[in-house]
Amino acid sequence: MAPTVLIIVALRLWPLVLGVNFSFTGDGARNGAAVGLLVLLLPVAVAIPGLLATSIYLRVPGHRVYRGVYFFPAVLSPVIVGAIFNLLLAYDGPLNTLLGGVGLGPVDWLGDPDVAIFAVVGVHVWATFGMALVVFLAGFAALDPSLLDAAKVDGASLPQTIWHVIIPGLSRTIQFVFVTTMIGMLTSMFGLLFVMTSGGPEASTYLPEYYIWVQQGQFNQPALASAASTALFLIMLVVGLAQIGVLRRAGRES
Repeated sequence: MAPTVLIIVALRLWPLVLGVNFSFTGDGARNGAAVGLLVLLLPVAVAIPGLLATSIYLRVPGHRVYRGVYFFPAVLSPVIVGAIFNLLLAYDGPLNTLLGGVGLGPVDWLGDPDVAIFAVVGVHVWATFGMALVVFLAGFAALDPSLLDAAKVDGASLPQTIWHVIIPGLSRTIQFVFVTTMIGMLTSMFGLLFVMTSGGPEASTYLPEYYIWVQQGQFNQPALASAASTALFLIMLVVGLAQIGVLRRAGRES
């Protein structure tokens, strides 16, 4: 017991306390990046794997193949994913060539400040939703099949079944996916940001994780990096608790 406690204190709690302590020492000032846009995009990032898991659970044709295909990007390195999408989203790349074939103008996916953040977040969702999909499928395993059978007998449409049966039945799973997806969007996008945009254009993808790396890795400002890390932790804590509260209230009302 005692060695376990020492390991936890040395490897987890002490670095956390040290980081908080650094946060109040001060070594400069620089603006951080807002996380509001990521929070707004969060429902989309949760809805996509939720709907795909629903289609697999309802055994649409090819559902066994889809399960593997959807999960495959989750095993790829963010650096590899970023390099692939750098080629696909290049101004003279295949996606714009395809758009040009249907009469649409080229889009500067990674060079337009108004578009780049959506492109990077979209790639992140594509690369990571496989894990959330697995969690949703595990949640479906605990869902009472008789509820779906009753909805079918009552003539409920698919949207009605999802809204009145599946979402209430998976409320705890949805809470878990919301929180873990938000943490992933705030703390696991560095590889994509570094490879795809380097925080640009015009700092439009200068997200908290990249900001922390710049402070420590480029400017050697550990106090400011620690302060930003602490602020990011507090933001995730507050937003996560707020999400759980809202989802629990919605679950009780439904």
